[in-house]
Amino acid sequence: MSSTITAMFDTRADAEAAKERLNASNVDADHIHVHDKSSAGYKEQGYSTHEDHGFWASVKNAFLPDEDRHTYEEGVRRGGAVLTADVDEDDVAQAVQVLEEAGSVDVDDRASQWRQSGWDYPTGASAATGASTFGGFGNRDTTDRDMVADGDLSDRATSAQEEVIPIVEEQLVVGKRDVDRGGVRVRSYITETPVHEQVRLRNERVNVERRTVGQPLTAADGDAFRERTIDMTATGEEAVVGKTARVVEEVVVSKTANDRVEQIDDTVRRTDVEVDRDEGENTDRGSTFGTSSDR
Repeated sequence: MSSTITAMFDTRADAEAAKERLNASNVDADHIHVHDKSSAGYKEQGYSTHEDHGFWASVKNAFLPDEDRHTYEEGVRRGGAVLTADVDEDDVAQAVQVLEEAGSVDVDDRASQWRQSGWDYPTGASAATGASTFGGFGNRDTTDRDMVADGDLSDRATSAQEEVIPIVEEQLVVGKRDVDRGGVRVRSYITETPVHEQVRLRNERVNVERRTVGQPLTAADGDAFRERTIDMTATGEEAVVGKTARVVEEVVVSKTANDRVEQIDDTVRRTDVEVDRDEGENTDRGSTFGTSSDR
C-alpha cells in the first residue's frame, strides 16, 4: 500500500534537486512530480475546488484538507514549487527525512508568516471543510472507526462516545552520509639550478706582414708586374646554448574505495494496549465497544 506525500520548496531548482535525491535513495517511490507555475492547471487567481482540481488533477491521490491544499497553491503562486510522490508505507519516514534534508519548507510556519503579512485566506471557510478530502478522483483506503458489535446505529448516533488511543510504533531508519577521512594535496612548482659547462672554441685571425727580400728577379717571376688581389677571411666559433626537456618521473594521485558492513543495534518503541472488559449487570443489551479496521 502506498501513500502520497507532498512537500513545498522555495524554487523549482530545489524541488528538482530533492527529486533527484529521492530517486537516488532506497525509497520505494513512484509518480514523483514537481509542480510550479508552468504546470498544467495552475491558477494565477483563486484556489482549486472539488470541481476544478487545478494542477492537483495530475496527482494520483491528492487527499488533502482544503486549507493545506490552498497553502501549497499559494506557495506556487509566490514562486515556489510542490513535489508529490507515491511512497510505499514502509518507506514514508525515510522519504520524509530525505525531503527535509533537501530543504523542504515548513508549510504551517510559512502560512503563518503569510497571514502576518496580510494573506487573507478565509480560514473560517477552510475550517468548515478542513476534514474533507479533495475528492472526485483517485482511490482512498477508508477506515470504519464506529463499528458496533450488536448495537443499533440510530441509538449510537445520539449516545456513543469515543476516545482514541493512538498505537505508535517506531521504525529504525538507517541512512548514509559522506564524512571527511583525510586526503592529500600534491602541487608542482619550478626550481632553477645553476649549471656550469665548458666548450672549446676556435678563432682565426688574418695577419699581414712585409718581409725584405734581396734577390734578383728570375725568369719564373716574369709576370711579377701584373696586378693581383688576394682575399682571405678569418672565421671563429661562438657558444650556442640550447635546452631540451624530457620526462624523468611521474607522480600519480589516486584513491581506492572499499565497502564494509556495519552492524547497527538500537531499540524501537511501540505502544501496546491492554483491554480489560468490565461486564455490567445487563450484558444482554449488546456491547458498544468501538473497533477500527482498515479496508
